[in-house]
Amino acid sequence: MNLFEFSLKWKRFPIGEAKARLKEIQSISDADYEEYVHTKRMDIVKYHLANNPFYQEFIGSNPVIQWNDVPVMQKSDLQRPLKERLSHSYSDKNVYINKTSGSSGHPFIFAKDRFCHALTWAEIIDRFGWYGLNFHTSLQARFYGIPLDTFGYLKERLKDCLSSRYRFPIFDLSDKKLESFLMDFRKKKFDYINGYTSSIVLFAKYLQKKKIKLACICPTLKYCVVTSEMLYDRDKKLMETVFGVPVLNEYGASELDLIAFTDPNKNFAVNSETILVEILDENNNDVPKGSLGRIVITSLYNKAHPMIRYDIGDTGSLTTTSTSKYPVLKELVGRTNDIAYLPGGKTVPGLTFYYITKSVIEDDGNVLEFIVEQHALDTFKIKYVSEKILNQNQMTAIQKALDLYLQNNLHILFERHAVLDRSSRGKLKQFVSLL
Repeated sequence: MNLFEFSLKWKRFPIGEAKARLKEIQSISDADYEEYVHTKRMDIVKYHLANNPFYQEFIGSNPVIQWNDVPVMQKSDLQRPLKERLSHSYSDKNVYINKTSGSSGHPFIFAKDRFCHALTWAEIIDRFGWYGLNFHTSLQARFYGIPLDTFGYLKERLKDCLSSRYRFPIFDLSDKKLESFLMDFRKKKFDYINGYTSSIVLFAKYLQKKKIKLACICPTLKYCVVTSEMLYDRDKKLMETVFGVPVLNEYGASELDLIAFTDPNKNFAVNSETILVEILDENNNDVPKGSLGRIVITSLYNKAHPMIRYDIGDTGSLTTTSTSKYPVLKELVGRTNDIAYLPGGKTVPGLTFYYITKSVIEDDGNVLEFIVEQHALDTFKIKYVSEKILNQNQMTAIQKALDLYLQNNLHILFERHAVLDRSSRGKLKQFVSLL
């Protein structure tokens, strides 16, 4: 057993049992898989109705006869003390506890029973294994934040050591710091990059400016795995060109599990083994395959804490060829709560501004990264990092694009920064409404 798996076992997470169970699930035939999913989803509902007072209260007096009788759970429903949400026989002494990032505006503390947490890691290990990446032997270049308090810092560094990771803290992404990152790639035999999308994109832009292909100075590099933020096609192409290796996309949520991962056929394969992913409309009904809707997820194995028909706050769609055993994400658009409200009552996804602006100001490679903020119904501010200040032609082009795609008379403010503020975890939120 490798050090990483030994550390899980030492903390009483039964990783061996979880890996064996995952293999059993994967061996279920396509013909029998829908029955497996339907049985497991009702089993977890029945378990929490019998063992979890919080979930009993949440369901109320309404009988649960079929799956559509189960109400959708919002993040705000979980913003109460954890001890009030745990099932019988579970306490903070025998569960895995963590906190969501709060990127949706609704942070909360959650819990998983030990087997469920081990299953999460079994799933992740399995997906990375598709590409021959091993948490014990494959050296990871990790682009993540890190706690700055002494205990948290040392804890993360220990986890890095056990998991064969070398961390690049991403709170300082100046050229001077990125040059030091590059020096590490010259000296270390990294197998893959893993971390927040925006930070890795910024590193790619730095290499592009220096006319350096990363695989040439680090020939052991095989893959780049991005996570936690949206991956745009344009950024993916840039990274693959500059790094010289394939870019894989990981989509997950700490309170749930790994949700989707790029498979060897370049599909964005959904985890159907330990969770159930539904795409629902505003009335909580399934949308047709191929249509956009709210991503709602059920954890099929978490007995410590109910995560059942949980609205994660994202919008996406499944391919029309998706099956119960092999669902595939066609689109992952972004957060449902990132909505821009315009004069006259019109609403649009906030990322619309990001897409339009991105297409205009990144053509010449001057702008390294940017975010869009809404300050009033008709007023938006674009904060950006660049070598040169945007010229009047670029500002006018952005204004014309917004007039064309959205509506006239929107006011755009431009604000140049040396660096952009990131969250305490190092994530860059690309559209922010301050209304």
